[in-house]
Amino acid sequence: MTQSPPVLAVTSGEPAGIGPDLCLQLAQHRQEQALVVLADKVLLQQRAAQLGLTVRLVDYRGGPVQPLLSGQLYVLHQPLARPVQVGRLNPANSRYVLDLLVRAAQGCQSGEFAGMVTAPVHKGVINDAGIPFTGHTEFLAEQTGTAHVVMMLIGGGMRVALATTHLALRDVPAAIHTELLESVLRIIQRDLIHRFDIDRPRILVAGLNPHAGEGGHLGREEIEIMIPVLDKLRAEGFDVSAPLPADTLFTPKQLAQCDCVLAMYHDQGLPVLKHACFGQGVNVTLGLPIIRTSVDHGTALELAGTGRADVGSLLEAICMATNMVRCERRHDA
Repeated sequence: MTQSPPVLAVTSGEPAGIGPDLCLQLAQHRQEQALVVLADKVLLQQRAAQLGLTVRLVDYRGGPVQPLLSGQLYVLHQPLARPVQVGRLNPANSRYVLDLLVRAAQGCQSGEFAGMVTAPVHKGVINDAGIPFTGHTEFLAEQTGTAHVVMMLIGGGMRVALATTHLALRDVPAAIHTELLESVLRIIQRDLIHRFDIDRPRILVAGLNPHAGEGGHLGREEIEIMIPVLDKLRAEGFDVSAPLPADTLFTPKQLAQCDCVLAMYHDQGLPVLKHACFGQGVNVTLGLPIIRTSVDHGTALELAGTGRADVGSLLEAICMATNMVRCERRHDA
């Protein structure tokens, strides 16, 4: 029996940024899956008028839905706290932004949605509202009761996962310990198999230090922490490399031999990937009990309401989430 197309929740993100613009642009593209945009309906109507877009907003009231025709968009209305001025952040709407994520995550956990795709949020204004917030990844882990998740970006022919995410650089070495590294690699292995249909993932691991520690002369984390974990997992059948120098890891020859690169910190791996595909990349949260993908860029306040925002990354994130749902369904069948 043919399964129905997945229903994906799309959170519209920071209301003063380009998230609402991108969501409206989805209506201009053919939808093979049913998309439900979580946003204030009045905000979308106002932004559509500003952008000169004709979009019919269809109220989503739950229950089975099918992909809509071009020019239409399902909307699950979530009310703003304050009216929005394009390009101007307002901390009063920070709780609204988080409520979108909470509702989407709840829908995914209940089976109402097959997965969620997130437009960008602005971390600073959420913190300005007095709400501690380090990012989607950590917030969704808390919402789903997940002890450990992994951020992975995909694009430019690469998958790059991160051992640590939003940490100050001086805090990274202390954060990388044997339990963390083993947990990260197990999560990557499991999700690459079950959500990406890769039977035996090949993972290249970047060292923490320059030259992967140069045999201990430039740091001992590789010797004392990383190598014992990698040896243990290799003995279990994992295809993981020894710690490799990050400055030569991202070469075509090396990348051709792997399915994923594990970088030790945010700016070790992501500049390379974003150079190759910025605006077309996808952020994936591994380890969650739900499927979540996101765009690879920020709120771009200066582009909001101008019509110059590029919907490419959001379309890629939707395509990625759809493929992940199908892979998971096959593995669960």
